[in-house]
Amino acid sequence: MSNISTTMKNKFWLSLVAVLALGTATTLFFQQKKAQASPAGYPIGATVADFKLQNVNGTTVSLSNYKDKKGVIVVFTCNHCPFAKAYEERIMGLDKKYASQNFPVVAINSNDGADYEEDSFDNMKKRASEKGYSFPYLQDATQAVAKAFGATRTPHVFILRNDGGKFTVQYIGTIDDNYQDPGSVTKRYVEDAVNNILTGKPVVVTQTKAVGCAIGWKDA
Repeated sequence: MSNISTTMKNKFWLSLVAVLALGTATTLFFQQKKAQASPAGYPIGATVADFKLQNVNGTTVSLSNYKDKKGVIVVFTCNHCPFAKAYEERIMGLDKKYASQNFPVVAINSNDGADYEEDSFDNMKKRASEKGYSFPYLQDATQAVAKAFGATRTPHVFILRNDGGKFTVQYIGTIDDNYQDPGSVTKRYVEDAVNNILTGKPVVVTQTKAVGCAIGWKDA
């Protein structure tokens, strides 16, 4: 009887150890996946590396193309996300307001088109044409640019100031404080940041939480 009891205890402890080991392995796996899907990216003040992406009009656009501008409003966005759709007119408004002041918008779609058909390159071209985008709409097919920036949402804004030919990050986050109702916005983070840069003042609010859909990452 004692031998049976000892055997049962041994089986119990072996089973417990196996369960704990599996749980640890599972936790580490998902932590690794989260780290892959949530890159650290550029902090405030960092210099952004040049990138080159395909535009919906067939041209190739690089950050270095804007070396004669005062800065660039980089917006990671897409077609399918409700938040991106809610902010679409405001993104267009930002370019209309600031492109003439040498501070244009550059929109980038980093979603995996295999997971979101609406975000395919063909549908990007259709969307840009239908809405009359006045700014480039670039496809980040490898998702390398989104990972370099640390973009995680759509939309996710990065305001870059041109410092003697180098683009430095001055603001990261959301466009304003009300995605649902443009008429109820009380804090216009992007406009305030760009206005400060254009007038030679420091950006007061440098970072906010981006509100939107998670970027659809490719399987590793």
